Amino acid sequence: MALISLRVSDQVAAEFSVLAATQGGKSALLRRLIADALAAPAPRILALPVGRPEKVTVRFRESEMRQLAEVSHQRGMTRTGWIVALVRSRLGSPVQHSPDEHEALRAIVRELNRIGGNINQIARAANISVLQGRAVELDLSVIQEAKQVIERELAQLRNALHGNADYWDGRP
Repeated sequence: MALISLRVSDQVAAEFSVLAATQGGKSALLRRLIADALAAPAPRILALPVGRPEKVTVRFRESEMRQLAEVSHQRGMTRTGWIVALVRSRLGSPVQHSPDEHEALRAIVRELNRIGGNINQIARAANISVLQGRAVELDLSVIQEAKQVIERELAQLRNALHGNADYWDGRP
């Protein structure tokens, strides 16, 4: 996805921020304005939450409270956190992750970063060898192993993201 940036005066930026706060945020408003200028259909843009949080009280029966305790515990969340995540997911907020999912995603990112660092070291060594006039010796088994690790981590990432989306969308 391309990035468009521009400079405007501080006053214009402040006025635009005030207007954008009522229109789903600055990026959302800019996307709509650009789409309108191009006479293209506007993409579905969800409004950003605005204002301070407010308290809502709901009442559940004892059996429902036990169910809430069970499902929230299974997700590693508090009852309140689970209810808030459920409501936000239905309102179109970004995907709601449990603490376990956050940790799993962090572990996947760490592993992919480690692999990226290894690939950079391999590329640097190959470039140095070429500059020194030496033949680059490739160990295909190491490359194949790295490929398998990357594929496994990407599969785990896809499973985590799809599982989370399915959960909050109410799909089994």
